[in-house]
Amino acid sequence: MDGNFPRASVLSVILLSIVLSSSAAFLKPYDLLYDNAVQAFYNSDYKNVVHYMEGALSSYREVRRTKVRCRLRCQDQHPLDKTSDLRFFDVVLRRAACMNKCIEEKLGTQSVHKVSEDVVQDFNRRIPYNYLQLAYHKLKQPDKAAAAAHTYFQANPEHVEMGENLEQYKDLQGVSEDHFVDREARPHQISFAAAVKLYDKDDYEGAIVLFEEALVEYYKADVVCRALCQGPQRFEGHDHLRYRYSLHELVSDHFTQVLHCEHECVRDLATRPGRLSPMENYLPLHYDYLQFAYFHMDRLEDALQCAVTYLLFHEGEEFMTDNVNYYREMLGHDGEPREKAAWYLRRHKQELELLLLGSKIMGVEFSEGNYWSNTGGREDSNRIPSGTDGWMEYVPISEKKTVAVAAPQRLTEGGPLLYDSVQLVQSSVALNGTQRVLLDHVISEEQCAELRHLAHAVTMAGDGYRGRMSPHTPNEKFEGATVLKTLQYGYEGRVPMSSARLFYDTSERARRIIESYFLLNSTLHFSYTHLVCRTAITDLRMFTGQQDHRNDLSHPIHADNCLLDPEANECWKEPPAYTYRDYSALLYLNGDFEGGEFIFTEMDAKTVTASVKPRCGRMVGFSSGGENPHGVKAVTSGQRCAVALWFTLDPLFREMERLQADEVIHMLDTQSLLGQGLNINPKDEL
Repeated sequence: MDGNFPRASVLSVILLSIVLSSSAAFLKPYDLLYDNAVQAFYNSDYKNVVHYMEGALSSYREVRRTKVRCRLRCQDQHPLDKTSDLRFFDVVLRRAACMNKCIEEKLGTQSVHKVSEDVVQDFNRRIPYNYLQLAYHKLKQPDKAAAAAHTYFQANPEHVEMGENLEQYKDLQGVSEDHFVDREARPHQISFAAAVKLYDKDDYEGAIVLFEEALVEYYKADVVCRALCQGPQRFEGHDHLRYRYSLHELVSDHFTQVLHCEHECVRDLATRPGRLSPMENYLPLHYDYLQFAYFHMDRLEDALQCAVTYLLFHEGEEFMTDNVNYYREMLGHDGEPREKAAWYLRRHKQELELLLLGSKIMGVEFSEGNYWSNTGGREDSNRIPSGTDGWMEYVPISEKKTVAVAAPQRLTEGGPLLYDSVQLVQSSVALNGTQRVLLDHVISEEQCAELRHLAHAVTMAGDGYRGRMSPHTPNEKFEGATVLKTLQYGYEGRVPMSSARLFYDTSERARRIIESYFLLNSTLHFSYTHLVCRTAITDLRMFTGQQDHRNDLSHPIHADNCLLDPEANECWKEPPAYTYRDYSALLYLNGDFEGGEFIFTEMDAKTVTASVKPRCGRMVGFSSGGENPHGVKAVTSGQRCAVALWFTLDPLFREMERLQADEVIHMLDTQSLLGQGLNINPKDEL
């Protein structure tokens, strides 16, 4: 194997080693520690799983802290000067240089700490804690395993197996209620939840301390959130071609994105882990509770101030206005709102005005959410919503979101299948939904086998996903590749070029069938194409040791172009969802495994409306919106392989790798017609 190891890969390893050695005194990158932990996990080296994974979490937190400290310091040192364009750009560049220097002094070379979006998402979804709870359990440290499991479950409440594990931990010796802590809980949310509990017990003095503490922590968290917005932005939904030659427009676009990110911090700070929508009325509710708590403690001056502050968010609200009038009458004078809250709300309104202006100039749709909406709650003698365990039952902010609907086409189907071998198995009616289809014999048994071999070959060649644990369940690992990667490996002789070409042709075949069957009146473009195999892992069950009893899903219920919110029975069409995707398809390559059925559900993510058993050549296609929530049942034995395809009707969101692959295929075909050999440098073309 050493003799065949690609020179480029050797060079990459050498360069990485040099960079890491030169940064040895600095923080180790968390993606490298994470990868070491995963490898240790598959080697059953659970001590090193804990060592590396805890190190990765620590490194991740330190990177965030350093970025916040450096950005805030450099903002103070280089305040923006708007008196002229040159001074403005001078400050922007000096601030950037300041931040780079500050960060590298603390962390080392910044390039070492740049991680893939997949790893970032793993940490956002608390995947490391899934590994940790398994490792701590194997090391017979149930208290730490319980904490890791609880932390993971807070952000992944739909994970059935983790819920079962938590119930098992409660019965284990050495585990108490105090061990079930959320290691990622934010201070302002902890204090607020504790304050509500004390308030409900009529401990108003203790509640006041914690509510005031929660407010202090809230405003600190707001500063941190805004500082984290100061990095590079993703410009989804923008036509960059028209900004190509305008520096002013590029800067305007960037700062509008930063401003939008900062404006959304109010949503982030009010969002509970595992929820898509924020708790309504979150910040004003602090002042609501406080004014009654101060009233019960006979501190009417403070009660009046908090009541007036609450009215900043809900001007003219009847109940609070009555309270303010009562306090004024008792005290004999008026009151002023808290300056911090008044300033916070003024800034929020100013940001909104700028965002509405910017969206109009750049032609980007923007609508503001009613973040302070007060939908009520229980009304006791004090009219305080309570019984919440620190969190009210939230109602999604419908004013802000756009409910996902099917692609902007006439909802028709039944068009030609284009290929003689393809057979219609079930239409939307039989699948109990809309814009759904199930087809058989899309490709042959021989082609299925060749594509499965291709997935393994790419992984063995050192790419794909290196057999890492599935991002959706710890009981499976996955491997796979994209079309461009397989073509690259075909050029390099690491996989048969004929197999790479088959992958390309098969995906095009699937695209044409979906476009034709659903009678689309415009071209369907590739958004992403993915050849992937998922394999059940043995001996990873926490307490049963068997895959057969799994209740988790191989892929949780979701929609492809919106954020599914089962509790609200809605699907929010907003980032980070891939809002530009219009149609999806899964082409199965085998059926010789246990479990792994594809399921459609209602928006509640529980009521199954249709189930599809995979088999070679079978393809399920559907529109990508909230009308088609779907998921995959656990693969309990064997390996499930498929070609996953997502399509868009918007050419601006065509898959760039696909366009490159098209060029390579065109060149291949041209050279074949001319009888020329392959005399190109793959790296020049790919």
